[in-house]
This record gives sequence, structure tokens and C-alpha cells, in this order.
Amino acid sequence: MSAVPTDHGVAELGEFTFECGQSVPDFEVAYETHGEFDGDNVVLICHALTGSQNVARSPEPERDAGTAGQARAWWDDVVGPGKAIDATEYYVVCANVPGSCYGTTGPASERPADLDLREEPDHDRWGTAFPPVQVEDWARAQRRLLDHLGVGRLRAVVGGSVGGMNALEWAKRYPDDVDRVVAIATAGRLDAQCLALDAVARRAIRADADWNGGDYYGDDRPDPTEGLAIARQIGHVMYLSKASMERKFGRRSAGRDSLTREDGDLGLPPEPTAGFFPYREVESYLDYQAEGFGDRFDANSYLYLTRAMDEYDLAAGHGTDAGALGAFEGEALLMSFTADWHFTVEQSGSLADAFRETGVPVAHHVVDSDHGHDAFLVEPEHVGPPVRDFLADGVDGRAVSDDGGDDGDDPRPDSDHAPVHASLFRG
Repeated sequence: MSAVPTDHGVAELGEFTFECGQSVPDFEVAYETHGEFDGDNVVLICHALTGSQNVARSPEPERDAGTAGQARAWWDDVVGPGKAIDATEYYVVCANVPGSCYGTTGPASERPADLDLREEPDHDRWGTAFPPVQVEDWARAQRRLLDHLGVGRLRAVVGGSVGGMNALEWAKRYPDDVDRVVAIATAGRLDAQCLALDAVARRAIRADADWNGGDYYGDDRPDPTEGLAIARQIGHVMYLSKASMERKFGRRSAGRDSLTREDGDLGLPPEPTAGFFPYREVESYLDYQAEGFGDRFDANSYLYLTRAMDEYDLAAGHGTDAGALGAFEGEALLMSFTADWHFTVEQSGSLADAFRETGVPVAHHVVDSDHGHDAFLVEPEHVGPPVRDFLADGVDGRAVSDDGGDDGDDPRPDSDHAPVHASLFRG
């Protein structure tokens, strides 16, 4: 398959006022594109929590160099020439969201020199003086970017996890600007269990003495890597299912190819009793996932982005999800995974009901997988076909199937359990 045109850059969009009412004067959005724009073939992709604009590999490897780990080419199995979101057919746009740290303005960005602060820090970054960010701001920033690129209406907006919330916000806020919405492994709002785990993750960062109230950007200051690593480990537990963790790790002790307790443990003080007990595979896995995360992601961005996810409520201002989606007249595809307890099948089913209530043609495609929330990233063989066919033919697409609803088919169209892959969230 021949290469397609790709581009990447940082759009300078001038002043941007956030939903909270606060503004930044020189707002920038980092983005990349794949394919050629022909006026009505634009697919906007919304990344997950710590993802980036680098949704797929480009012909020039240096264009991918600004990201690392799971943020580099994070959906390369789904996006590209001849793939489910075919860059020879669509003009694919992906933008880093406000508050992140992969090129779009956020806490780690340089702040204006004349910014009026109560207490002047010894660095030139925004830090926690950056305005609070919401998912609504992500959609508004994407709209500004698309205007900058000369793009009006979208063929589709596609997102997974909190990126799915971002996609839903497009149907709510810009219903006349998008034909089709694909929301994968997501919900209209987080439940109490996920809110609680996110709160613990943020407290781990704030409890790190090196966090220093968010002012850790000076050359002589260490980053709060231990707190961020613990927050990351909490996230990984949320991304996997109980069944997949049992199969991958069980209660087994770590083997010779794994990290040792001394290599892992995030630099924490030694535990006096540790030598008496085994260092288990699941511990080694979590330490491996967290290792080096602080070198490629900003702790304040993690605080900001999890807050944005926690606070999102699709029904806000409209009373119900159906009310929020009432002006959307396109088509919708919801995808969920049976062992995902972060964003459940039932939550996607509720969203499908909300679309149906407004008269929107909708399909809820349920994948029978025991992998957990990670499945939308690491099971392209299950995600790609329904997305491909929905982009082409809407809810009538060959691989698109419904959850039952009022007139649907088999609630589990993919009856074979997908294998557990190495998580793409890892380093």
C-alpha cells in the first residue's frame, strides 16, 4: 500500500477562553493529519487520557518522535492506508487536547511573562495557575483547529474511553457539524467507583513531596515521578479485567525476566518484611508499566485530565442524555466490551437508548472479550471491522450490529473471546 500525505504541526489560535471563564492569550493546539482533504471526507479522532495526536505512524519517523510509550502511533492498527479508518479514503485529523503535554497548551507550557500571579514561582511554566480544563474545552479547541485547517463539516468523529466522551460532546455541542459519531468503551459520565480511584490517583501525586504544589518545573527541582507512577499503576488496574489479570499473573512469583523488587518499587523506601514474601508477577508488571512514565508525561497534566474526565456529564444543562443529544440528526455507533468495568456494556447501552429516544439511527456493537477496558486499543480485529463499515454505510454496515434495543440482533456478535495482548498502555 502506497504512502499517503501526512502532516503535523502546532496551530497558533490566539486567545482561548475556557468553560471556567479563564483565558490563555496564546493558545496552541498540536495536531497531525493523514490523507487528503476533499471537502466531505474528514474523520476527527479523539485520543484517550494520556494519548496524543500521534494516532498512526507517518512515512517520516521523525514526525512521531515527540511522543513515547503508548502515546506513539497509539491506533496504528486501525488508522492508515488500507486499514479500518483508511487514510487513502479519509482525511484523518487528531489533536492533542488542552491540558495535556504533547504540544497543546497545558500546565507544562510556557506561561506569559506578564501573567499576574499571587506568588511568582522560580520557573516559567503555567503549573497549577493553568485554567481548569473540561471535556467541553477539548471539543471547542478541536472546532477552532478545524476552522484553522479549513474544515467545516465532519464525516465522523471517533473516540475511545474519555475520547468517546469527547466524541459525544461533538454530537451535543456541534450537532450540525458531524454526520456520524463513534463512541467506543465510554459513558455519559463516570460512576462512583471510577471517581474514587481517580481521586486516589490524584492524591498519590499530591502526596509526593516533589510535587511542591505543582511548582516542580525549575531546573534544580525533581519531578514528582513516584506519585505519578503510583497514579499510573492505579490506572492500569482499572484498564484490565479480573479474568485477564488472573490468567496473565495469578499469584505467581516474578520470573527471572521480570523486574526485581529492587529494580521496581518506584524508589520507595524498603519494606522490612518484603524479603520474607515473594515479589509477584502482577507487582512486577505494574512496576514495569509505571517505570519511566514520569519522563514522558506531566504530573500536573495527569491531575488536569483526570479532573476533566471525572467532571464530564453528557446530560449537563439538558436534564437527560437524550435531551443533550436532541439536536443531533446523524447516526451513531456505540461499542463496548463485556469485561470492561471502567466503562461498562450497560453504560453504552444507556447511551444507545438515549440516541434511540431522539430518533437517531444507532447501533450498539458488543464485543465478547475478557481483556477489559484496554480492549479498544489492543483488539483491532474486533474494533476495526464495525468502525470501517459504519463509516462507509452507517448502521446498515455489514459488520455493524446492535445490542438488542427495540429491534436489534444478537447482543454478542463476536462470540469468541479475544486473546489477551500486551497492553498498548505500556512503556
